[in-house]
Amino acid sequence: MTIQKPYLLFIGDASEQAAAKMAHGIAFWTPENVIGKISYPECKALIDVPEMSIGEAAKKGAKTLVIGLVNSGGFIPENWLKTLVEAMEAGMDIASGMHTRLAEFPILKQTAEKTGVKLLDVRIPQQDYPVGNGKKRTGKRLLTVGTDCSAGKMFTALALTAELQKQGKKATFRATGQTGIMIAGEGVPVDAVVADFIAGSIEILTPNNDPDHWDLIEGQGSLFHPAYAGVSLGLLHGAQADTLVMCHVPTRTGMRGASHYPLPDLKSCLELNLQTAKLTNPNVKCIGFAFNTSQMPENEARSYMDKVEKEFGLPCVDPVREGVKRLVEKMN
Repeated sequence: MTIQKPYLLFIGDASEQAAAKMAHGIAFWTPENVIGKISYPECKALIDVPEMSIGEAAKKGAKTLVIGLVNSGGFIPENWLKTLVEAMEAGMDIASGMHTRLAEFPILKQTAEKTGVKLLDVRIPQQDYPVGNGKKRTGKRLLTVGTDCSAGKMFTALALTAELQKQGKKATFRATGQTGIMIAGEGVPVDAVVADFIAGSIEILTPNNDPDHWDLIEGQGSLFHPAYAGVSLGLLHGAQADTLVMCHVPTRTGMRGASHYPLPDLKSCLELNLQTAKLTNPNVKCIGFAFNTSQMPENEARSYMDKVEKEFGLPCVDPVREGVKRLVEKMN
């Protein structure tokens, strides 16, 4: 699948900031690929790129309209279709990370046939995967895990990749979600892989490599989330990780999308992730914590992280506020 650049990011009627994390991730990590955004008046997400009409974006050279928001269930509502059709008629491909296939909508399929533009379903697996085998692979692997979904696992993996590469070390970001795939250009849409093949898909994504090469694997969900624990489990087994980094949002009190479930405490979450990961790598260890403290004053955030660091004896960082050098120092 080839996704033409640059992008026009569609954030439509995103109900909250977290709903537009796909658009935000693309704009943050690959700003050179983004022309602008298009949103509706009721949109509650903020993305720091210019607001544009379809016509303005087309004149500036936008090649693909990327559906840059997510919702529970990954469906495309009817009220988006007018915008998508307008973009297609302006010559743009449509790239979607939703579970609903674009071609399921007759109007989109017909417009694609008429205009010759492409409908690109990034979340749909592009190949068949084997079942996992758990055999030891060469190279080194780090998996980001979390207390919840949308807790910074992709951001942390990307930040670690960038820091390792900056230091001249061999490192590759391995995408497992639609946003990461848009950024990396390839990956496995793991939440759309049939359950029996999740571990095998990650083994294919992170094959044998040089002994000093690091794969930084984007985690998904949480072992404690009632909806997404299955994906998290398959990822842990397939990653065969040497190292884990635990991601957490200290100000969150309930699971995203399942607020009636409280977040686990860090100790319980870390212990279960390590216990589960040991099935395919008995020597796995955690090297630290990555926190999203964006909703905390800086002094309060630092005090919180110092407390956790003292409790666990592991470095605690906010990748946005201070980077991930202290975590990289623990990778060997």
